[in-house]
Amino acid sequence: MGPATETAPVQVFLELLVLLALARVFAEAAERLGQQASVGELTAGILLAVAATQWAPGLPWLAQLVESQALQHAAQFGIFFLVLLAGIEMEPERIARRSRGAFVVAVGGLLLPLLAGFVLTWVVLPEGALRSERAFTVGVVLSITAVPATIKVLAEMGLLRTAIGETVISAAVFDDVLGLVMLAILTAVIETGGLPSIWGVIWLLAKVAVFFAVTILLGVHVYPRVSRGLATMKAAAIEFSALVAVGLAYGLLAELLGMHWIMGGFMAGLFFERARVGAKAFQNMRLIVTAITSGFLAPLFFLSIGTEVNLGAVVEIPFFLIALIALAFFAKVLGAGYPAYVIGLGRRRALMVGVAMTSRGAVELVVLSIALEAGVFTPAPGEGPLVTELFSALVIMAVVTTLAMPIVLGRLNRKLRTRPADVGINRP
Repeated sequence: MGPATETAPVQVFLELLVLLALARVFAEAAERLGQQASVGELTAGILLAVAATQWAPGLPWLAQLVESQALQHAAQFGIFFLVLLAGIEMEPERIARRSRGAFVVAVGGLLLPLLAGFVLTWVVLPEGALRSERAFTVGVVLSITAVPATIKVLAEMGLLRTAIGETVISAAVFDDVLGLVMLAILTAVIETGGLPSIWGVIWLLAKVAVFFAVTILLGVHVYPRVSRGLATMKAAAIEFSALVAVGLAYGLLAELLGMHWIMGGFMAGLFFERARVGAKAFQNMRLIVTAITSGFLAPLFFLSIGTEVNLGAVVEIPFFLIALIALAFFAKVLGAGYPAYVIGLGRRRALMVGVAMTSRGAVELVVLSIALEAGVFTPAPGEGPLVTELFSALVIMAVVTTLAMPIVLGRLNRKLRTRPADVGINRP
């Protein structure tokens, strides 16, 4: 082997060591200031991105940290384990109980931001060949909820297994499915300049139904038997490997059926229930997945979101950026929060549901990358800063909403002054 091959692992380990230490230091500082750890991790990523931009000529290693492939891979695994852990913490029966109300929350939380984002962008953008495509892209981006980011914050606050948490996660699952439809429409608009056929949408929904039918059937009837057989071997490592393998297989199935792979991890964890696999196996896996997620992968995931910040839009289009962030936050709060109030949550809890749905994070960045590769954000000569900085503005919006969500939700949670177990439906 040549020298470059031999030193590559050293560079990877050094990058991960520095990034993890940075994330943990800022997370600890945030907790000492009364904020969630994710706030500190996001802040660490933002500061690292700003430092890399400002001091790139003199300190090129900062740019290497921001663009680290190791960080990106760790962030992807962080998303997988976050949704896997959320599935483990949930119970299918509790999810089913919230499903009707959560669907209403998801629809409201999708339609209002979609419409608001489209109208805002259509009004301010200059006339051009891609005006409709750009406006629709902004609407789709604003309609998204980042499930992994929301899961981590709810878990940190002890709200994951409450009426608030179950409503939010159930709504976020529906939001992902509805988001798939929006993404399919967006892709068709970008590629063909027109809406997809009704048969194309029906085919997509049919594939979604097949995914849930297969994963639920296997989760209810097959995996518990396999898990009980593995439990007789008394090896937590084998049980852990089996759980991860199921999540990866479900993720692959989701991708093959045109869905996002994060649904696979969630469904694998969802049917890993105490009653199905046994109390000891459940507790062992819960502890292992929690340690890997919270101790290593989740901090790197949140830091990676912060590194996506590009401050060009702050200088070039500050007023549009402020309007975009405000619209993204309040349209989600109203769009998801009001239906939560209608289905029986009190005012404060409905407000918390709306706030919890505001983060975008990595999921929004995936949609943006698809639009970027398709040329939606490529400016024509003379189109001006609103077009050239639109992509940067949307990235900043994603990071700011992801950063603001735990701060605002934490304050609302403290004001509620009740134990998580008491956070229920039909309470004021």
